[in-house]
Amino acid sequence: MENNVNQIESLLERAADYGKTSFELVKLKAVDKTSDVASSIISNLIVLVVFATFLLFINLGLAFWLGEKLGNLFYGFFIIGGSYFIIGIIIHFLMHKWIKKNVANYIIKRILQ
Repeated sequence: MENNVNQIESLLERAADYGKTSFELVKLKAVDKTSDVASSIISNLIVLVVFATFLLFINLGLAFWLGEKLGNLFYGFFIIGGSYFIIGIIIHFLMHKWIKKNVANYIIKRILQ
């Protein structure tokens, strides 16, 4: 009888250890996925900032050049601003759902990978 009690106690200790180990594994996997997603987002954000800075200076140069060619500096800025307004409207109405779906799929893929 005492042998059975020892076996049951040993089994319960192993089950408790298994539960603790499984919980630790889940925590470590969550930390791994979170850090992977965060590092991916941060690296993409850095590239986006560099690219946005590049576009800013290209657009400023183009606006100054167009303004100089048209005779008034602000004409160039109005033309560049208006073209971005038109592009923004087109993207909003034609590509908004497509962009949203692709970003969501990218995030889900990074989390489940």
